[in-house]
Amino acid sequence: MPAPIIDDELWALIEPLLPRPKPRRKRYPGRLPVSDRAALNGILLVLKTGMRWNHLPTRLGFGSGATCWRRLHDWQQAGVWGRLHGLLLDRLRESGQLDFSYAAVDSSSVRAVGAGPKTGPNPTDRARPGSKHHVLVDANGVPVGVILTGANRNDVTQLLPLVDAIPPIRGTRGRPLRKPKVIYADRGYDSDSHRRRLRERGIRPVIARRRTEHGSGLGKFRWVVERTHSWLHGFRRLRIRFERRSDIHEAFLKLACSLVCWNIFTRTQRPF
Repeated sequence: MPAPIIDDELWALIEPLLPRPKPRRKRYPGRLPVSDRAALNGILLVLKTGMRWNHLPTRLGFGSGATCWRRLHDWQQAGVWGRLHGLLLDRLRESGQLDFSYAAVDSSSVRAVGAGPKTGPNPTDRARPGSKHHVLVDANGVPVGVILTGANRNDVTQLLPLVDAIPPIRGTRGRPLRKPKVIYADRGYDSDSHRRRLRERGIRPVIARRRTEHGSGLGKFRWVVERTHSWLHGFRRLRIRFERRSDIHEAFLKLACSLVCWNIFTRTQRPF
């Protein structure tokens, strides 16, 4: 199985964000620790293939699964993935690949093996434990905001939190971007009070109404968020939640969003 080697350019962005390791004792320092880059490659292998931590092949130089798990946990606690996501959003805006003329929101449910925090009975899976990935994307499908909740949470309850989760996006001179001009959403977000609160924030809501015929015409705007969910589910570790700890699953989710942003950024930067 080939090891997923992280790009040198992406590693140059990630390395300064990582916390410095603790100083080693001069006498009896013990074995040298696994390098951060090797541990990150092990984390990426788990994220992309969905394998168990204890099945991580140490012969590829990643270290043990426990080592990679601890690095993922420590970097999540240090806010590495959130800062990386914000940095990549800045790069996308700087290169003209971020389009905030409108945004689209939607959620996808995943089964949660073993339950844990931020899980709940999934109404679409016979009330088995599950979680929801709530995502807000720009007009190009760039994941800008993401939230993890239990599968029993209504989509509309996360509409305003998703808007609040948008980081200040810089990359060009002037004020940072904080909100889209328009938000498109399906019937799951139908709420007059939420429409009013979005208008108060200067955002025009375009939300399909319940108990109306299908064919609202919003699909030509909302398809980008469906595609982004497909991109995220291309990382097999996100298809089923195996982590009882919600912070570990959130770390995988934010890392996957960062990788999607990086793929969009490099897709137009590299010659064909």
